[in-house]
Amino acid sequence: MAERMAPASAARMPRRRLRSPALRALMFCAPAIAIYSAFMVWPLLQSLRFALLDRAGEWVGLDNFHTLFGDALWSERFWRALRQNFVFFAFHSLVQNPVGLMLAALLTVQRLRGANIYRTLIFVPTALSVVIVGFAWRLILSPLWGIVHTPLLGQTSTALPTLSLISVWQYVGIPMIFFYATLISIPQELINASRVDGASAWGTFWRVSFPLVLPMFGIITIVTYIANMNAFDLVFTVQGVQAGPASSTDLLGTLFYRTAYGSVQGGGDRAMGATVASATFMVILVGLLVFFLLGRRRVRTYQL
Repeated sequence: MAERMAPASAARMPRRRLRSPALRALMFCAPAIAIYSAFMVWPLLQSLRFALLDRAGEWVGLDNFHTLFGDALWSERFWRALRQNFVFFAFHSLVQNPVGLMLAALLTVQRLRGANIYRTLIFVPTALSVVIVGFAWRLILSPLWGIVHTPLLGQTSTALPTLSLISVWQYVGIPMIFFYATLISIPQELINASRVDGASAWGTFWRVSFPLVLPMFGIITIVTYIANMNAFDLVFTVQGVQAGPASSTDLLGTLFYRTAYGSVQGGGDRAMGATVASATFMVILVGLLVFFLLGRRRVRTYQL
């Protein structure tokens, strides 16, 4: 009897292994891991490899980085683009995210009529093509037939803030949706208890809702930072590959594109383009480490 049961139990062993939670999770994640590795990890590794080669594909080590940071012309272009990238990010952090939180708070008011319609209308620009948004705003801000008579996109002092606000207008719906989802998940008992204690609507939001929204605020700030450091399409659509006027709207993304693929003035350099891309990756990585360290310290302080 034992000999007859042995083959049957042995045949059932692979099925039991397949029922393992870890193996099932690996099977479900394998396609996503493969796609992510093929389109994200592998290009990143290739970019880092190209940054260590010259135009002919010969190994030069860190010479390209020495040129990027040591040569006066390259260094001036890179640091200018990085500085303007941080200005671009500052507009989104100080305008887009607080406005998104304000809109989400207004949409959670119980007596607000048409809240679903307002939420949809605010989110619609996010789904629009950047080409359409850029072309439309070029017409709106044109001194010839637009609503303003000052060339906001044609002056070095106003071009970058104007582009930043256009981007804020398009993407403010994303933080609004995240904040809205967080606010509606707050237990109503906490809100009611605050109202019973005599707190006003503003006091309830500031003392009850806002502390619970802070973790989401940090997540949105990180996502905004990554997206802004990779910004390219809006500047390219509105100002062109030269990111004018006088490179006043040049970001790391446009600098990389112009370096790697060239412009109307000449061809590109794949090695230096990969170097700029690798430097951008390092900037993003360092920024994320700073965010995570500050966030962890803040959480520990709050817990204590």
